[in-house]
Amino acid sequence: MSGLHRPARSTVDGPFTTVVTPESAGWRYSGLRVLELAPGGAHTFHTGPDEALVLPLAGGCEVRCGADRFDLAGRTGVFDRVTDFAYLPLGTDATITAPAGGRFALPAARASRRLPARYGRAEDVPAETRGAGQATRQVNNFCAPGTFETDRLCAVEVLTPAGNWSSYPPHKHDEAGPGEAVLEEIYYFETASTRDGTAGFGYQRVYPSGPDRTADLCAEVRDGDVVLVPYGYHGPSMAPPGYHLYYLNVLAGPGARRSMAFCDDPAHAWVRDSWVGQPTDPRVPLSTADGRRPG
Repeated sequence: MSGLHRPARSTVDGPFTTVVTPESAGWRYSGLRVLELAPGGAHTFHTGPDEALVLPLAGGCEVRCGADRFDLAGRTGVFDRVTDFAYLPLGTDATITAPAGGRFALPAARASRRLPARYGRAEDVPAETRGAGQATRQVNNFCAPGTFETDRLCAVEVLTPAGNWSSYPPHKHDEAGPGEAVLEEIYYFETASTRDGTAGFGYQRVYPSGPDRTADLCAEVRDGDVVLVPYGYHGPSMAPPGYHLYYLNVLAGPGARRSMAFCDDPAHAWVRDSWVGQPTDPRVPLSTADGRRPG
C-alpha cells in the first residue's frame, strides 16, 4: 500500500488490526503491529529479525517469551494511566494472552543485537511535560534513549490535551549531523471520545524539507490511524477543542547509537523562545502511573 496515511484497519492481518513493516512502509527499520484479542484470547508469533515491545493500549495481558513470563497490568485506555510494558528480543517466539481481552501495540525495529527479554515498570516511565501554553503536552518516554535499553528501537507516547498542538514547532530527522539523527517514524493515533460517545479526531501535518524530500500530507486522523514519516518536517499534531489526542511514536534508524535528535524548521523555531515565562497547561500531566489526573 502506498501513501503516508494508513486509515484504521486498512492493513488488517488476522488478529492484527494494524500492520506496518519496513517492507510495507518502503524503508529499512521501523515497524508496528496492533493486536486485538477477545476475552480469553491468545496469540503466538515470532519476532524474526525485529526486537519488539508489548505495550497495552487497553487491557492487561500475560506475555510468555521462552522461560520468561511477564504479567502486564495495562490500563483501561491510553488516557487512563501510564502503562507497564515488555521487551521481546529478535528471533524469539512469544505468546500474548488477555484474560479480559484487549488491544496491544507491538512497536518494532530491525535489530542486530539480541538483548534479554525484560519487564518495564510503569512507575519507572519518565512522564515529561513539554512546551507551554497551547503547545503543552505530555510525553511518556518509556523507550527513549537513556530510559530503556534496546538495540535500535525508540518509542514514546504523546498525550495532547484538547485544543492544544504538539510535535510543534515542526521538526525533522532525515540528515545525519550535529544535533540530528536519521530516523524513520510511525505515528499511531487514538482520540478521546465525548461523554455521549462521539468519536474524536485530530490532524497531522508532514511537509517537504528539501527539493528531494517530497513527503506532503495534511490528514484528519482518527482512532487506529497511522501516519508514516520517512523524511521531511512533521508537525503540528493538532487536537481540536473537546478531544484529547494520543499518539504512539515508533522510531528507528541506521545510526550506530540510539538517538532521537531532531532539527526544527528554521521558519518556526522561534516559537520555542516564546514559551519562556509562559505557564504550562494545568491539565498536564493527563495521567500518571497510578492513574491520577492532577488538576
